[in-house]
This record gives sequence, structure tokens and C-alpha cells, in this order.
Amino acid sequence: MNDRLANVAIHQHLASRDIAVFALDFRMAPKHPYPAAVEDVAVALGWAKRELKHKRIGALATSSGAQVLLSAVLPGNEPLDFVVACWPILDPLARYRMAKAKGLKNLVEAHNAYFPDEAAMSEGNPHLIVERGEAKTKPRMLIIQGTADENVEHHRADLFAERYGNARVEKFEGQPHTFIAKDPSSAASKKALDAIVAFIEEKG
Repeated sequence: MNDRLANVAIHQHLASRDIAVFALDFRMAPKHPYPAAVEDVAVALGWAKRELKHKRIGALATSSGAQVLLSAVLPGNEPLDFVVACWPILDPLARYRMAKAKGLKNLVEAHNAYFPDEAAMSEGNPHLIVERGEAKTKPRMLIIQGTADENVEHHRADLFAERYGNARVEKFEGQPHTFIAKDPSSAASKKALDAIVAFIEEKG
């Protein structure tokens, strides 16, 4: 669901700080299930790396857009300089099983539209790719996560960061899924946006 304008509040904030933003559209399920979106993102990031030589190129993804991490770590893809993952679905298999257990019908249906089965959820799974030692590179990463997120268990961010190694998690107490998009002017959103800018501007 959604399109390249879903994170416009984040994009505008970055642009206002002189950080160039390319907002991507990609093929969507159910017409184009996994791995179509991952392939599209990999092509776009590869283009940016080739065209903007000597520039630092990173990726920012939210929610299920965390699949962009597959483009960042798998062999054959252009390596990134950094990744920002906001309220990310880092382990889609674990999230699918959580949604089924809690009877979250909309999330279960979304998983079934995107992934053909649980085997695909294991294959296209950033957490398990890192755990299996398949990650070619591990660009430095910032994870933004609210503690009142009903779409994903917030401790998943900590588990991923522990295994990934080159990641920092910033938790926002009482904040729900997509909290920046829901209220960009809130104190938590402003703090998160500033944290994202500071992270991108870091040299590393």
C-alpha cells in the first residue's frame, strides 16, 4: 500500500537540511509479489550509486519498506553508505506469526499478498539473512522505533541490531507505528527527525 509520498514529512525535513532525496515508487503486490519490489529498489539504488559518484548514498525505509535492507547487504547489489530504518519489519516471518496469533487480519492478508509462503518470508528476511551470515556488507544503520507499535514488536529492533552489529536503535516511548507521518509536529517526531539528520550527516 501507499506510494512514494507516504514519507513526505521525512523527505521534506531532510531536504530542508540540504540532504538530497530520491523518493522511489516500485512494483506492488498482489500484482507483483516478492521479490519484485526488492529488485526495483536494488536497480534504483544501483543507478544512484553509479550516477552520483563520490557522493555518500544511503537508503531510508519505513515499515515493510525495510526490505530495502536486502538491497543493502546481499551480494551483487551496490553497497550503501548508510541505512535508516523507521519502525521496520526486520523479520517478516516473525511478524506474520505474531499477526496470526493476535488475529490481526489486515496484516496477515498483506503478508499473504506479498509473500507466496513462509519459505519466502524466510528467504526475503533481513534478520535471518544477517543471522545466516549471508550479508555481504553491513552499512551503518539507525533504527527508529516506537514502543507502542502494534504492527511490530519493538524488541525486534533490538534483536536485529544485536546480530547486525553496526546498528543503533533509538526508541520513542509510547509512540505508535508510523508516528512521524501521523504527527510530524509532535515532540517525538521532531526528535526522531533530528536524529535521522544527525545520523546521515555523521561521517563513517
